[in-house]
Amino acid sequence: MSNYEKVCKNLEQTKELAARFARLIEDKGCFINLYGEIGAGKTAFVKLVAAAIGVTEKVTSPSFVILNEYHSAKIPVYHFDLYRLENEGVKTITDELREYSEGRQITFVEWAEFSQNEIPFDHIKINVTYDENEARKYSFVGFGQDCINIVRGLAQ
Repeated sequence: MSNYEKVCKNLEQTKELAARFARLIEDKGCFINLYGEIGAGKTAFVKLVAAAIGVTEKVTSPSFVILNEYHSAKIPVYHFDLYRLENEGVKTITDELREYSEGRQITFVEWAEFSQNEIPFDHIKINVTYDENEARKYSFVGFGQDCINIVRGLAQ
């Protein structure tokens, strides 16, 4: 397991962090679980990473549709939101989430805490929290060697 934390005091610092993260994941892909309160900046971070890898479609929150797909960049991006799923609903997409963890693609899952720990495969956990003066704190944890290497790459 590897950890990295970064406090971004403004949008420019968040864009820089998202661009660094995008460079580390855009060739192989990655499965990313996002945690944080409503309004913490999970979707905003996804938008910035997607833009950095070349997604040209408008990136929106998948809160009401569960999944948004973007295919305009050199690697596909999938964006799940588990917030509106009940326990039974999450169980119905567990196998689907596992499929989106395989192969060369980038998969973001917002509100991953609702997955009931059904994500044992390699992934990166990003926790977004408010810091003082509207700054955001991004905490990255890698699970599995490739994801650990990505998080270590952020720290360099």
